[in-house]
Formats: sequence, C-alpha cells, structure tokens
Amino acid sequence: MKHWLRLCFTLKSSSTSSATWKCPRSILPLMPSPHLRHNFTVMTRYISNPYNLKLMMNMLKEKSRNIQFEAFHVFKVFVANPNKPKPILDILLRNQDLLVEFLTRFHTDRSEDEQFNDEKAYLIKQIKELKPIAGDNQ
Repeated sequence: MKHWLRLCFTLKSSSTSSATWKCPRSILPLMPSPHLRHNFTVMTRYISNPYNLKLMMNMLKEKSRNIQFEAFHVFKVFVANPNKPKPILDILLRNQDLLVEFLTRFHTDRSEDEQFNDEKAYLIKQIKELKPIAGDNQ
C-alpha cells in the first residue's frame, strides 16, 4: 500500500477531469484515518509537498460536496501540522484571508455536525494566527 500511495501522491494533474485525477481522488477516504495512524512517514512526506496542498485547496472547491468534505479532512492536516515546511507556510500565508473567508462559508448547512464545526473553527483560528518565519522577508 505504501508504494501505491507514493505513486498516487506523485501524480501531477492540471485538471480534475484528467485521467490522473482518479488516483488522488480515490485515496481521499483513506487519508484521514488509516493513513494518519499507520503510515506517519508517508503522511509527513505528503503534507510537506506544496503541490499536494494546492491540490487539496482546489478539491475544496470541487462541485461534489463529498469530495469537498473529504478534501477538508486532508487539508486540516496541512494546517494543523506544527512543523510546516516554509513552502507550505508560504502558500497558507499568501492565501490567508481567502482561506478564512472560504472556510467561514464552507458547508454551513452542517450545523448539527459538532465535530466538523469544531474542526472548521480550529482551522480558521490557526490560519488567522499564521505568521511568517522570523527573519523571512515576505
């Protein structure tokens, strides 16, 4: 499974309709639970790659609400990572205001889903509090 995940994570796609999209989209349900528990090394490598963050940010805007929701669970790992690599932090900082605005409006109909709303509030708070690395000329 580790090799399959590595292959999926390295596929690059400029369009969600391309053939290579099927692999990353098909692994979304795997990532929040088994992936985080059993394959920390692969997960760490995945969340250190700026391409993967951009992919998840785009997937948050997909037409399918199920894909959006699954992408949210992967995106939150990028944001919650206390050791964000500089390229990941730079992307989040560059999009800070847009992400806060987007997440504020994201799946507002899930008002009964307490865990989702807690996680969303946490992400918004974390994104608002992001600061450039000391000495970095942003």
